Amino acid sequence: MAVIPEKYKDLLETKSGAHVATIGPKGEPQSSPVWFGWDGEHVLFSLTKKRQKFHNLQRDARIALSITDPKVLERYLEIRGRVVRVDEDPDLKFINSMAKKYLGLDKYPWHQPGDERVVMVVQPEHTTSQG
Repeated sequence: MAVIPEKYKDLLETKSGAHVATIGPKGEPQSSPVWFGWDGEHVLFSLTKKRQKFHNLQRDARIALSITDPKVLERYLEIRGRVVRVDEDPDLKFINSMAKKYLGLDKYPWHQPGDERVVMVVQPEHTTSQG
């Protein structure tokens, strides 16, 4: 049985960001928006190794993502799951693909020297939805 309901799969192809919630070092929730991709099985998003989300997910792989329909704010998909893999992105291939999707640019414009980019690969385990 598919975890993502068919009637909400279109949200995985929109330019809407996903609000990602992780568990902070003191057990507190930490939430922030990210650009994301969908490979048909996993949700993918980019982080640098210095980000709090990266450290949170290294300690506890549980994650929730919420995607709101950009046309109908009452319609959303929440995905709960785990980071099952962290892929290195030394050539910036993934973050550049996100810059193309979200900005129409071939290269991510905010890369800083010394940034170590990784791709967080999330396996959806449960969803809730509305609308």
